[in-house]
Amino acid sequence: MNAAVLYGKEDVKIERVPIPRLGEGEVLIKVQVALTCGTDLKVYRRGYHARMIVPPALFGHELSGVIQSVGPNVKDFRKGQRVVALNSAPCGRCFHCSRHQENLCEDLLFNNGAYAEYIKVPRRIVERNMLAIPDGVSYQDAAMVEPLACVVRGLHETGAEIGDTVVVIGAGPIGLMFMQVAKVSGCDVVAVVKHDNQVNAAKRMGASQVVQLGKSADPIESIRYLTPGRRGADVVIEAVGRPEAWELATEMVRKGGTVNFFGGPPAGTKVQLDTNRLHYSEVTLKATFHHTPDMVRKAFALIVERKVQGTDYITGEVPLSRLQHVFSQMLQAGREIKTAIIPWE
Repeated sequence: MNAAVLYGKEDVKIERVPIPRLGEGEVLIKVQVALTCGTDLKVYRRGYHARMIVPPALFGHELSGVIQSVGPNVKDFRKGQRVVALNSAPCGRCFHCSRHQENLCEDLLFNNGAYAEYIKVPRRIVERNMLAIPDGVSYQDAAMVEPLACVVRGLHETGAEIGDTVVVIGAGPIGLMFMQVAKVSGCDVVAVVKHDNQVNAAKRMGASQVVQLGKSADPIESIRYLTPGRRGADVVIEAVGRPEAWELATEMVRKGGTVNFFGGPPAGTKVQLDTNRLHYSEVTLKATFHHTPDMVRKAFALIVERKVQGTDYITGEVPLSRLQHVFSQMLQAGREIKTAIIPWE
């Protein structure tokens, strides 16, 4: 089969590799669509991800497709069924799993290889994080569930309530998803963006107001002006992954508010925070990583109910042979939200 193999920094090759053989409880999916994402772009730029993928390795993790074959003792799925398989599954037995923190599982099993004609899904993911796609839901819509589950969990962990003002810093795919999910949840959304083309995108995804960095003399004061009583936001989501954005987020939140540092800066990054403000304003600082089986299902429900659709984010469709070009363009332009990779030409 044709598959993308990551060899290192900005080095992805489309090669012929064997179709995986199935073991007990495993499933082989014929991939219909795989989506690019910010995490894969980060991996492509850095050449690895310490927890998720170490090269040389099959690449990609957002996908949907049709079951080509099933291994022994697969109970709930059959050949020909349309499914979406997540990129990980927790063990369900360790300390963190017992505390309902499955995203921090001590044996979190990751699976890569979405940019390929076929992908093998390990037994644990089949049993805990693979879902049947209902009629009327497209492959592209279904493939959105993984990043959406991370966002749904991220907003849930902030404790945001109906009517709260939620500021989202960043208008990449994840930032836009946060805006849309917060709007659907009944929050008033204010976006902080950098580029001109992101202003309309943020409004389209639910932002009632947009503050553009570089065009606002003081973005912190601009945010306060847009919030009730000029107190600042109830919740601030940092979806950029830069230290200056982390610092900005803590100045935009109100007393007693919550900041979620969702964007992950490179390892070793340090930030400077106003400890006096954090202490006397009782600001809650959180960081959320990944998803859990429960949040996967909540996110999938949003897709099935058409509250989130692939057409909101997918800006293009290309064959697998063009994957390297797509990532090169994403690095240079940074304007594509998501591209659908089609492995069958």
